[in-house]
Amino acid sequence: MKRVPVVDKNNVPLMPTKCSKARKLIRDGKAIGKWNKLGQYYIQLTFEPSGRETQPIAAGLDPGIGIQSSKVTLFTAHLILPFETVKKRMEQRRIMRRSRRGRRINRKLPFELRSHHQCRFSNRRNKKVAPSIRANRQLEIRVISELCKVYPISSIIYEYVKADVDLTSGRKKARSGKGFSAVMVGQKWAIQQLSKLAPVATKVGWQTSNLRKHLGLEKQKHSKGDAIAATHGVDGVALAASQFIDYLPFENSEGRGHCWKGAVTITDAIFTVIRRPPISRRQLHLMIPAKGGVRRKYGGTTTPFNIRKGDIVKYKDQLGFCSGYTGKSISVSDFNWKRLGRFAANKVILITRSTNLICQPIIGGAEFP
Repeated sequence: MKRVPVVDKNNVPLMPTKCSKARKLIRDGKAIGKWNKLGQYYIQLTFEPSGRETQPIAAGLDPGIGIQSSKVTLFTAHLILPFETVKKRMEQRRIMRRSRRGRRINRKLPFELRSHHQCRFSNRRNKKVAPSIRANRQLEIRVISELCKVYPISSIIYEYVKADVDLTSGRKKARSGKGFSAVMVGQKWAIQQLSKLAPVATKVGWQTSNLRKHLGLEKQKHSKGDAIAATHGVDGVALAASQFIDYLPFENSEGRGHCWKGAVTITDAIFTVIRRPPISRRQLHLMIPAKGGVRRKYGGTTTPFNIRKGDIVKYKDQLGFCSGYTGKSISVSDFNWKRLGRFAANKVILITRSTNLICQPIIGGAEFP
């Protein structure tokens, strides 16, 4: 049975409750229904609760996310990471920067007289996280931080990948202590940030796989990019369940070995697909000038109206996201950022301001055996 998150009058998370009890509290005026930035419904109590004891609740991060207690699965999600998008935009930025420098330099002059940009400082002093990998980790941290506001999460279990390939160069790296991988640098940075929210424990891939098989969770491996619970959502649930069950050694009169110890119950839960809105950052001009050498403005979130890109808007019975504007009309798109149509700005109603997240709850949720 699905659970509804609960917070007190001061927004301190309490143990989730059943849907029937949440409806009763709202009916009696003892709670108020609200929505968080992940599109998740929760209730806020208007009275002082009789007790504040909480049970252990773990969050598993794969990049699929699972929130699990020992008796029920509370929440699952699939994150669509912006790695490829950020990588392409960084390449485009590098091309534009080089073209501007090329136009500035007069190559007819001797080299020592050209207006080259001088090196002002060393940018190799700190361990820098690659922008594409940093964007992935920031999305994961953002979602976990929002969940910590409605669930009393006691621990975070993070799947640690021992990558021996540097994604920025494609070269193989040694697995020794001196080996370098941009993925591993990003993971270490993410663990430091997550530790500010709750204690963090790590698991490696084979441990997640063994526990997933023990729990009877089937994973779709032929197409891991599908936004379904069977790709990364089951890994998030398995990681969270590792807080309550583990493969531990034993020794008795009959011998010694390893066995599964602990107990956890996997149930159906809310499943949400989360991504960032594909809005281009503001640029001074396009890469290629139009006729007459004029470059028009490109990117940004502002519009001439009281609506910004990414805001949830409504036109008649259609609900969607503001994705742009043309003249006096606003473009409205769905979750996949496919345009539903262009409508007059004075007929489009603003529902909610953008949270820089697009969340699509799946009807029926995640169903596990």
